[in-house]
Amino acid sequence: MAELQAAQEAVARTERELRTASFAALSSDRAVRATAGPQGELSGIEFLENKYRDMSPQELAASVLEAASAARLKMNRHVMKAMAPFAEPSSNVPELKGFELDWERIFGPEVLREDDGDPARGGPATPAWRDALGDEGED
Repeated sequence: MAELQAAQEAVARTERELRTASFAALSSDRAVRATAGPQGELSGIEFLENKYRDMSPQELAASVLEAASAARLKMNRHVMKAMAPFAEPSSNVPELKGFELDWERIFGPEVLREDDGDPARGGPATPAWRDALGDEGED
């Protein structure tokens, strides 16, 4: 019972954290910063250093889409990391075998790909994986 209660409390903490999490990402041309909210929705767009003034509509649209996609990917990876412990089997209670989640089906195949090291895309300079119980979720 104690393990079940601890798990329920951890799930509640994780849910609270995920409800307020957001992640930002830059386009590769550093013209746009997009922010994705807790359900992957686009919650903010910033046009940086007036670079948009020299861009064609197609270039600007591509930058917005790229930044939004990268921010959403960071949020999706954060959700995966936060929820992974609850899907694993319990070491103390053998009856709790855990369950398997198809993250690729939920978020798409890119969520399982390795980061490419580009800080604008959440590479090593901006870790995409965070500790769900101890981090604010803000970049």
